[in-house]
Amino acid sequence: MKQCVYLIDSLTERLGRLLAWLIPLMMLGTTSVVVMRYGFGQGMTALQESVSYLHGTVFMLGAAYTLKHGGHVRVDIFYRRFSPRTKAWVDSIGSIVFLLPLCGLILITSWDFTLNAWAIHETSVEPGGLPFVYLLKTLLPLMAINLAMQGFAELLRNAMVLMGSEANVHAD
Repeated sequence: MKQCVYLIDSLTERLGRLLAWLIPLMMLGTTSVVVMRYGFGQGMTALQESVSYLHGTVFMLGAAYTLKHGGHVRVDIFYRRFSPRTKAWVDSIGSIVFLLPLCGLILITSWDFTLNAWAIHETSVEPGGLPFVYLLKTLLPLMAINLAMQGFAELLRNAMVLMGSEANVHAD
């Protein structure tokens, strides 16, 4: 169990650190769009869309990294006072009842949507836009798979806590 958690955590950690490098590119792209539009009166649709693509990539594929590091929103009024064992129960139930079914629903509902986009190699409807909308739509099932894998790792980690095993197997 520990090895599985470590493997998923390692993958999530590497992907999250890689995605972090897209943020400066996104900032540079946004700055360029603003300077070109307001400084030189030139719109750059492809550059503007590339910023949206980068943002979508960071947000969608970074969800698992955020889960791994406990960055998702939760109501901490009671949770912060819970024992590690109670936290493991709450997190396990949340994963089983909410997180994993939601990931499954997203995967199922986005699958045909994504396949259709790939079948027609969907492009931007904007003149001068990027011809890679199908790649952007692929982020939906990838996010569901990636988040479900990390959710499974969290579930295993919580199971180890509940069984009295060492749970500190994070790959940082």
